[in-house]
Amino acid sequence: MAETETLNAAAYTALGTERERVALPEEMFDGTVNMPVLHQAVKAFLANQRQGTAATKIRKYVVGGNQKPWKQKGTGRARQGSIRAPHWVGGGTVFGPQPRSYRQDVPRQVKALARKSALNARAREESLFVVDRFTLDAPKTKRIVALLDRLDLVGRKVLILTNGLNQNVYLSARNLQDVQVMPYGDVSAYHVLWSDVVLVEAGALGQELEPVEETEPTERPRRSARKPRRAKAAGEATAAPRKKGARKTAKPAARKASAKKPARKAAGKPAARKKAAPKKKGGDKKKGK
Repeated sequence: MAETETLNAAAYTALGTERERVALPEEMFDGTVNMPVLHQAVKAFLANQRQGTAATKIRKYVVGGNQKPWKQKGTGRARQGSIRAPHWVGGGTVFGPQPRSYRQDVPRQVKALARKSALNARAREESLFVVDRFTLDAPKTKRIVALLDRLDLVGRKVLILTNGLNQNVYLSARNLQDVQVMPYGDVSAYHVLWSDVVLVEAGALGQELEPVEETEPTERPRRSARKPRRAKAAGEATAAPRKKGARKTAKPAARKASAKKPARKAAGKPAARKKAAPKKKGGDKKKGK
């Protein structure tokens, strides 16, 4: 018989302090990855997520089309029986989807083998880390973010597997987009393959790690969103504050000193215009004798 491969994983504390590497249990981590079983399990998982509510109307469910559009003969057109026939615009659909179940049943042993293969794949890639124990007295998203930042996992999909149901860890990571938390016993092959890195609590693997001295993570200074104001030079004029709601108006261009204004007319009242004499009615006509 071929010897089973012994896999090791990096170990950390809940605050991100690095520990000695831990040997993974041989019963679960033997280094074998069964690709056909993985494909079957993932395909079944995705199929079981479908609601199967897509539906189209056949010709008997489409409104209208009870009468024959035109008579059978004598019109020169092709014979038609209903405007809701499949070849008409707005007619019924042929062989369209109908509500049905897409569920696929997978044996429990196949699910277990797929889950084991997925965890072995992450362990062989050194993407499986062991955390000694998650100690959270209350939900604190800041602690989970600090742990991921210290392990350089920000921006990657992380799956956290706890030893049983840990409500504080779940609530702490619930608001993080790329982090998913679930008990170790509830994980499936799909969830393991979805993640880039898997963090497993040591108690879930049946191991008890001794406590070590931890170093608190140093907080990085936050960058201010506003840009720093430029220091004013000595004697620099400050602009007057503009009133709220006042519109900005463009200043007129300064007139050149050489340009002269046009000369005005001499003072005095303008001469009165002569009124034209009104034309007499019928003045153009010749007078009768």
